[in-house]
Amino acid sequence: MGIQGKVALITGSGSGIGKRTAELLAENGAKVVINDIVKEKVDETVKEFKEKGLEVMGEACDITKKDEVAKMVENIVKNFGGIDILVNNAGMERAGALRKLREEDWDITINVNLKGAFLCSQAVHGYMVQNKFGRIINIASRAWLGGPGQAPYSSAKAGMIGLTRTLALELGRRGITVNCIAPGLIDTPLFRELPEDRQKILLTKQPTGKLGSVDDIGNAVLFLVDEEASFITGQVLYVCGGRSLFAG
Repeated sequence: MGIQGKVALITGSGSGIGKRTAELLAENGAKVVINDIVKEKVDETVKEFKEKGLEVMGEACDITKKDEVAKMVENIVKNFGGIDILVNNAGMERAGALRKLREEDWDITINVNLKGAFLCSQAVHGYMVQNKFGRIINIASRAWLGGPGQAPYSSAKAGMIGLTRTLALELGRRGITVNCIAPGLIDTPLFRELPEDRQKILLTKQPTGKLGSVDDIGNAVLFLVDEEASFITGQVLYVCGGRSLFAG
C-alpha cells in the first residue's frame, strides 16, 4: 500500500519540519510539491531533492491569498495530474503579553496558521473527492492547550483542531481522512534561536527531558497519510514527548 505515486503538497516546506516531512514522503515514493512564501527557499529545496533523485516540483505562493492558492493548485494538477495528500504545515507566531500584542500580530498569526490551512484544504479537496481518496494533515501544536504570551498562536492552533474535526465529518464518506498532529518542543533552527536560558527552562518542563526531532513529525505524517490508515480520521496525534499531559 503506502504512498507510492501519490501527489503530496506540503506547505511551508522550504525549511524545518515541512522540508524534512516532504523529503520523507518523497523517499517513500510520493511526488512532492515544495511550497514556501520565499521563492529562494523553494528553489534551493527543489534543487537539493532533485539531486537526490526525488520527484519534486516547487510552488512559491502566499497561502493566505485565495487567488495564489488556486493558481498553485492549478499548476500542481497540470504537472502531476492531481493532489492526493495535503500537509498544512506552514505557520508562524507573534508572541507577547496581551497588553502588548497589536492587532496585526493577531491577524498575521491567524491568517498564516488557520486561514492558510482552510484555503488550501478548500482548493484541493475537490480533486480528492473525484479520486475517492485523500489525506489532509494539519500541523497544530501542543500550544493549542494554552500558553502565557501565546494568545494569537494558541487560538490559531485550536482553530486548526476545530477545522480538522469538521472536515473529517464533512469529507469522511468521500474517502478522505483529516487528522491533526500536535508537535511539542522540536529541535529546529527556530528553537535554537531562543536564548539559552529560555531553552533550559522549556526543557525542564519536558517529561522526556529532551527535544523531539523533525523526523518524529515527518514519521507521524507518513503514518497518517498511508493508504492503510483509512480508519483514522478527526484525531489529534500529540508528538510532544508527553508535554501535552499538563499545562503551563
